[in-house]
Amino acid sequence: MQIIKVRKLFQRTLFGVFALFGFIGISTSFLLIDTVNSYLSEEYVTNSQGIAQTIADSSVDILLNRDLSSLQSLIDQFVEVQGISYVYIRDETGEFLAHTFVPGIPEQILNSDPTDTSTVERQLPGMGEFVEVSRPILAGVAGAVHVGMDTGMIALQVQRAIGRQVYLISIVFVLGVVAAIWLVNLAARPIGEVLTYAVALARGDENEVESVEGVLGRKDEAGQLARLFAHFSRGHASASSSDGAA
Repeated sequence: MQIIKVRKLFQRTLFGVFALFGFIGISTSFLLIDTVNSYLSEEYVTNSQGIAQTIADSSVDILLNRDLSSLQSLIDQFVEVQGISYVYIRDETGEFLAHTFVPGIPEQILNSDPTDTSTVERQLPGMGEFVEVSRPILAGVAGAVHVGMDTGMIALQVQRAIGRQVYLISIVFVLGVVAAIWLVNLAARPIGEVLTYAVALARGDENEVESVEGVLGRKDEAGQLARLFAHFSRGHASASSSDGAA
């Protein structure tokens, strides 16, 4: 297996390219993760608020008729929605009219403020971490609906959403590194030819000089440097001949 060797002159440049690619990849990944996480979290909260409002609107007549079995059936169907972990309804006094907890209501929820309809984060022992949204029924006169979302489900959706983007960034990073090595070696090749040409002139090896003499025809700085070496070499040879004749 051939190992790609980078000349010392370009090693710092190549390291800088690697560092730049790494910084771009890492910063882009973090920005992408934060953006997707914020977007999906807000979307889940908005959808849950919509579900809570739907239950609140649909339960008014049921509550007026005190048909608690129908109320239980109403909230049971919403637990099947992806991301929704529990639903419960409390009246204006704090009494639980219906809930989806099995086998019983967690103590943290039992001790919560029944009049609080703000979005809260809950960590329920044995169940996990949740974001709970609420909507009042008849402006709070008939109680409130509370819907809990599993944050683990949100994290899973975020992971799925950013997975392909991270893979794409990784592929671009690898291809960029390979391309950087190839381009740096391409730029370093004329330097190597000039170095070989200079060594051949110093040794006086005609065969080796002829093998790399094509560098003299280059129009760039490498060709100018090679022609300068050739000029000095011919001047040195002429001086040596003059000294010998004397």
